[in-house]
Order: sequence, then C-alpha cells, then structure tokens
Amino acid sequence: MKRDVASRIELNVTEPAELVFSVAVNADYAPTTENVTFTLDGEPLPAEEVPDAHGTRLHSVSSPVGTLVATYEASIQGEAASAPASATDLITYRRPSRYAESDALGPTAFAEFGTIADPAELLAAVSAWVGTHLSYVSGSSLPTDGATRTLLARQGVCRDYAHLTVGLLRALNVPARLVSVYAPGLYPMDFHAVAEAWVEDGWHVVDATTLAPRSSLVRIATGRDAADSAFLTVISGRTDLVDMQVTAVVDVLPDDDLTQLVTLR
Repeated sequence: MKRDVASRIELNVTEPAELVFSVAVNADYAPTTENVTFTLDGEPLPAEEVPDAHGTRLHSVSSPVGTLVATYEASIQGEAASAPASATDLITYRRPSRYAESDALGPTAFAEFGTIADPAELLAAVSAWVGTHLSYVSGSSLPTDGATRTLLARQGVCRDYAHLTVGLLRALNVPARLVSVYAPGLYPMDFHAVAEAWVEDGWHVVDATTLAPRSSLVRIATGRDAADSAFLTVISGRTDLVDMQVTAVVDVLPDDDLTQLVTLR
C-alpha cells in the first residue's frame, strides 16, 4: 500500500504566538519522502520537533505577527507495526477525560450495549449506534463540545462522533482513545478523527462516520481526546485560521467490511 499525504495551514498571527502543530505522520511510519516547512511572510521560520506519547510528533513554533504558512507532505510505502498497549494505557484510556465524559455516559452505554459480550460485536454495535443516532453536519459543534453535548445535540463532525464512541466504550470498561489521521477516500477532504479500542489484545479502529476505509488511514496523533490530538494548539498569543488544505491518496482504495476488526497501521 502506497499512501501520499499533505497539508497546508495558513494563519494570520495578530499577536506574537507560541503554536504547536500536529500534522506529521506518526513516528512508527518510515516515509520514503517527507518535508515540513514553516514560513512567516514568505521567510523561513524555525520549528522544533517535539516527541509526544505513542509516537506523536509535534512541531513547536514561536511566531511574530504576520502570515504564517505551515506545509507538510509525506509518501509512505507499506504499513507501520501494530501499536502496543502498556498497563498504564489500559488504565488511562478507561478513565473519563475532558471531551469523553464516560462517567456521565454510563447509563446510556449499559442500557444500549450491556448485554453484548463479544468484543468485535460490541465495537460494531457502538459504531452503528453512534452512526445512526448522529447526523454529520459541518459547523454544528463548538471546539469545546464533549461527548455528552454531542449526544444531546444528535449532530456533529468526525471528532464529535469519535468522542461519543470513546465515551461509550470507556463506560463499558473498554480502553478507548482518539486518533487524528490522514484519511484517503474522505470527502470532503480534511483532517479526520476516529476512535481506537483495545480488544482481543490489539487496538482496533472504530469510525462511526464510515466516511473513509479504515485500513488506509494514516496515524498522526493519539491521545485521550481532541485535547491531545488537535492539528493546531495555540499556547499563547492570537491567531486566525485563514486557509487549510489537506490531501490523502492511496494507490488502491480498499473496501471496508464494518463487521471486521481493523488495525490502524
């Protein structure tokens, strides 16, 4: 499998800012080509690559006022190794978090899925339930919305679907986390967010949006929820998003059997 991914983010920095970008593919991949650049008003801007958990690669930038453009491109041949899970991971990803309030979702989770014992059946059931109970509506949610608000609103975008999936699975004592990805086949093209659950001794992708085949996804960042995996975090200062372009293609777009467990590689 050959996958080519790229992104371009243009910002208007109106106050000197400390920014953290999460656009590079996970460290477990070995891209045949890769290029990341940051410019301010057309001039090179220094960036520091900072390793984060689970192979996530962050880029930290201190920017003066001006027009900042971040570009990234990579070509990946083959697959990454399966992601492991430590004892700490299996505890961390069963706890409630900022955007996945599994403690509040417990009654709903047990009422809908409490009788399902088979792990693969459970993942398929949660994915189908979230996919049928939510409507995908661009711009319908706020960056501060969590899973409980998504459940009440019954609409959202990919990160909202993923947060609700993660919250329901954690409420059922299944370790679950959020992963940001490049997604060949996604339309409209954007950064994408999916859930990942630990069952049968492996992390398996759960994407209730069903907007892209799971086996072609390329991992970017992995964490508790969107707080750990946003493509841009403004630590200080002020910036406005002017434009964002994302592309992700694969040599052959695979089919996706939603009843099967799929590992993100």
